[in-house]
Amino acid sequence: MKISETKFYSVTFVVLLLLQNYLPSFRVNIIIQFAVLLLFLFTNRIIVSRGFLRIIIPILIVFFIGFIGMSVHDYNRINILKDIFHFSKPISGLAIGYFFFKKIGNFKIFVQAIVITALLCAVRHFAYLLITGYIFTGSVDAMRIDNKDNFLELFALFFLFFYKKFQNEELFISRRKMQFIKYFILLSCLFYFSRTMLIGAIILLVSIKQYTIITTKSLKIIGGFVLGILLFYTVLFSVKIERNKPGVEAFLYKMKIAPSEIFKSKINREDHTELWDHWRGYEAKRAFELMNGNPMNYVVGCGHGSLVNLKFLAPLGDENGKGMKYISELHNGYMYILYKTGSVGMFFYLYLLYLLYKRIYKNQDMASIFISAL
Repeated sequence: MKISETKFYSVTFVVLLLLQNYLPSFRVNIIIQFAVLLLFLFTNRIIVSRGFLRIIIPILIVFFIGFIGMSVHDYNRINILKDIFHFSKPISGLAIGYFFFKKIGNFKIFVQAIVITALLCAVRHFAYLLITGYIFTGSVDAMRIDNKDNFLELFALFFLFFYKKFQNEELFISRRKMQFIKYFILLSCLFYFSRTMLIGAIILLVSIKQYTIITTKSLKIIGGFVLGILLFYTVLFSVKIERNKPGVEAFLYKMKIAPSEIFKSKINREDHTELWDHWRGYEAKRAFELMNGNPMNYVVGCGHGSLVNLKFLAPLGDENGKGMKYISELHNGYMYILYKTGSVGMFFYLYLLYLLYKRIYKNQDMASIFISAL
């Protein structure tokens, strides 16, 4: 039986997405991505559009800026390679997505592939919760041990809810099956108890409603939204919410500490509870302090291979089980870009976000709205 080219590339795309989600080795994933890219380059005649080049060039610039800071420091080669692979991953990821989209050649089939992948992720998510029994404990921390978030499921969910509105056709022939998939993935998304997924869902919804286009109406709505957030946090801070309580209360506690988690950096390192609750702020503080040693660090960054000295052995996973004093990656993406590539890298990174955002002003189609929401 001859398999069509579209079906072959769709199945390959699904497999690749699943590997990126569940294959634990970062190095192996990078090797697979580069292998797929080489396969595309050597077996297909690829024509790259100007629009894609405009998106990929800022990321390439950020990638190459990392070599400037690296050239003036003596870093460990392993750490240099780690950063090179890490900064090259979004480049290869965007290129692979673009090439697959071109080869599949059908927006509907491309979206179907994403939804099918998300469904498999949701099945795996619930299977894990049931096999481990974590779903019956009511503990949010336990349920999130192996499943922090899944933005593929989130995007698939919005495709399922809004595809017909934009494309004027059903995504799947069977409406009953589509309804089942929709609410199964919705339930899976809720059971991640992820603050970033919640924020992502709000951004997607606001973008789909076109409130991210700056108008008098959208500014009023955004103002009302900000007011709603302030009222929400007023309520959160007016009631006592304990840290280790099960269920929704644990999630509300994480919501409550979210602002201080990012910005509070003066903490007691010996108190692990305080440390974990404000880890992102502490990482950022240490990165800033290390950058202060050389003004050029603020221009072009510390470069590929640079590490952040935590000043103590943090109880993080490492090969020896002794903890980690030096880390390469930061949870705060903006601080990570600034530390590695400086203000120049940050400028091009923000320019990339601007290019993605402004697409919503050009085309009111589904693809442009979702890209703008990113």
